[in-house]
Amino acid sequence: MQLVITADTHVPKRARDLPPPLWAAIDAADVVLHAGDWVDVSLLDALAARARRLVAVHGNNDGPELRARLPEVARVELAGLRVAVVHETGPKTRREERCAARFPDCDLLVFGHSHIPWDSVAPGGLRLLNPGSPTDRRAQPYATWLSARVAAGRLDQVELHRLPPR
Repeated sequence: MQLVITADTHVPKRARDLPPPLWAAIDAADVVLHAGDWVDVSLLDALAARARRLVAVHGNNDGPELRARLPEVARVELAGLRVAVVHETGPKTRREERCAARFPDCDLLVFGHSHIPWDSVAPGGLRLLNPGSPTDRRAQPYATWLSARVAAGRLDQVELHRLPPR
């Protein structure tokens, strides 16, 4: 099962659309995980129409229309992997310990908010992934998103994709 992981797309405020390489990956993926901050419902509609399966949450920049359609936390099992998606996890200090306590029944936590890629493992084995942002790199050298593969309850081939400067 091929995953695309993204967050903090901020369309149309930070970009008019998602970058073409991300759309191509979305078209090819089995599941797309989006960790919030869509900004406009039109991107949700476009992504839902193109993704085979979409697991998504709202973020702090998402208004009432998006919040009415998306949860704050999404939980799903993908090929035996227990996944949670949330926008915010709080400060980076002690993030792993907080998230392991909040999501004790998960193998993977996908989050956004910071626009900073993150890949760590909490005590007990919870993997934490933040894909950064494909449209608003802030102080990062590149705009980014993640891909990964899930098979038999295991996550592997996690790859950070760097997009060329616009």
